[in-house]
Amino acid sequence: MAHYAIGDLQGCYDELEALLAKIGFNPGNDTLWLTGDIVNRGPKSLQCLQFAIRHESSVQIVLGNHDLHLLAVAYGYGRIKRSDTLTPILEHPECRKMLDWLRAQPLMLRHGRHVMVHAGLLPQWRIEEAESLAREVEAELSGNRAEGYFAHMYGNKPRQWQPELSGYDRLRVITNAFTRMRALTYDNAIDCDFKAGLADMPSGLRAWFEAPDRQNLSHTIVFGHWSALGFLNNNGVIALDTGALWGGELTAVNLADHEITQIASGSELSWQTAL
Repeated sequence: MAHYAIGDLQGCYDELEALLAKIGFNPGNDTLWLTGDIVNRGPKSLQCLQFAIRHESSVQIVLGNHDLHLLAVAYGYGRIKRSDTLTPILEHPECRKMLDWLRAQPLMLRHGRHVMVHAGLLPQWRIEEAESLAREVEAELSGNRAEGYFAHMYGNKPRQWQPELSGYDRLRVITNAFTRMRALTYDNAIDCDFKAGLADMPSGLRAWFEAPDRQNLSHTIVFGHWSALGFLNNNGVIALDTGALWGGELTAVNLADHEITQIASGSELSWQTAL
């Protein structure tokens, strides 16, 4: 029984099929983690979502910013962008059923010494605290207050976590940390604008996992979201978004020994021009 994690799909279903065949994934015995952003911008978002639902006994996902964007659009609080590929889901006869399943998914998963989130954890959050904060957002998403959540989800402020935050400000900064964060200022404020790689990090910013005194080093954090970062396995993190959408690779890691397996992308997109 193997336990794999795979980086952001974003509609790259053909690459997912090829990668699962290469690792010999057996949905009856093995477990698969998907780092979020199941949908959007790739050509087969519907098929990726249907795959996760069809194999929900073996496949676990965390929500990414594109998954939340799909839900917000469906609730009338997000706008379809030129590069979005969400229409086949929104026009599907079972759209509501699929989206109800999606909004019931978590922001954070833990198994043994591994934790999976889409973007990252704020350095001051202990694992148990992060789980509790994730549950706060999940309760809004999965219950009857989802419409209010999506009405207030978008935005970059507050940029800094404070335990005394309340209401939608609290939910927004938690959501942004879990699903949008890449870089932090030196006082741990979230910068939602930086999207390039570590070599291009401007002064005054650092990767969230490079912040000193991280309180979540008890676990290895598995995440995606940062395609320009590429694969990384150090500093107590495993970064798995290797840009399958942008002409890179789709990457799987065996969580038992951290061996990686990759499939080349068939996409001709480039993140430098498409973002």
